[in-house]
Amino acid sequence: MMSKKRQFHPCGNYRENYEQELSIFETDFGRLWLGIGILLLFAVVPWSFSPYMIYIFNTIGIAAIAVIGLNILIGFTGQISLGHGAFFGVGAYAAAILATTLDCPFYLSIPAAAMITAMIGMVFGMPSVRLKGLYLTIATLAGQFIIEYILLRWESLTRGTMGIILPAPGFFGLELTGDRVFFYLIFTCLVFMTWIAVNLIRSKFGRAFIAIRDNDRAAEGMGIPIFRYKLLAFAISSFYAGFAGALYAYYNVSITTEPFTLSLSVEYIAMVIIGGMGNITGSIFGAVFITGLNEILRWLTEMLMNMGVVGSSGLNFAPLREFAFGLAIVLFILFEPRGLAEVWRIVRSNFRLWPFSY
Repeated sequence: MMSKKRQFHPCGNYRENYEQELSIFETDFGRLWLGIGILLLFAVVPWSFSPYMIYIFNTIGIAAIAVIGLNILIGFTGQISLGHGAFFGVGAYAAAILATTLDCPFYLSIPAAAMITAMIGMVFGMPSVRLKGLYLTIATLAGQFIIEYILLRWESLTRGTMGIILPAPGFFGLELTGDRVFFYLIFTCLVFMTWIAVNLIRSKFGRAFIAIRDNDRAAEGMGIPIFRYKLLAFAISSFYAGFAGALYAYYNVSITTEPFTLSLSVEYIAMVIIGGMGNITGSIFGAVFITGLNEILRWLTEMLMNMGVVGSSGLNFAPLREFAFGLAIVLFILFEPRGLAEVWRIVRSNFRLWPFSY
């Protein structure tokens, strides 16, 4: 008698080659849900929310691009930077200057501004060859103040406190204006830049970044040129900041030096910590959390102003923002150091195992 062939169902994901090890999604189910999520994002969100909510979504998208770059530098390479807000401003001003003085179209000025920011980021990343920890943080803080001073004082180029008004971006004769149009532009860029970052971390460059983060001396002993890779990490991080800053400039039409301060750099670091260091998805979670927290605090301030608890200017309530950011960072460090990305991983695991716990 012929014995029936038994079929065994795997109880886990067992990889048999390096291609499976490096795959972004372990199953086709993950790819399917990613496609559904992106489809719903582009088809439902712009037509289901008010213009102000779309503005919030656009702000989250721009911040997420910048934070992904900072996470590559801090979370994956272990290089602390307090100058990311300044690099964001460099990208915004570079795009504005290219658009107004050279009549450069937006689809060229945005990547060109990102490249300019990357080169400036490499200059301020040079101290990383000899400095680390607190000393590198102080060096990047100095870079933040230097760039702030240049953007404010070089009036012949940046127009100082007057700011720069950008022309409306156009594509094949069509003007790209309005929150809904920019939603598609910003989130298309976010998806593309996230895909680049994920694949970068899976490459030899990403593995070198992680080795430097874990132990730079051991990485150098293994033959990794740490200075070259540290500079590359600063360049990539600054490229993302410049790209996001250029999108910000076109979206807001006019720019001044006021937003690109140390406060913005600290806000980006808070997004990295709360979202999850060393996790690309965590960068997006952090941008959503901090931007949402800003809106909640703004709404709370307006409510207390209407109740007469604070003055009409709301200045008495301004420290609440810094207090809330600091409290959120401390709580996440104490109770979930890996950030919202780890919370999301736990939730996914529970759904994957439900209703059984094994």
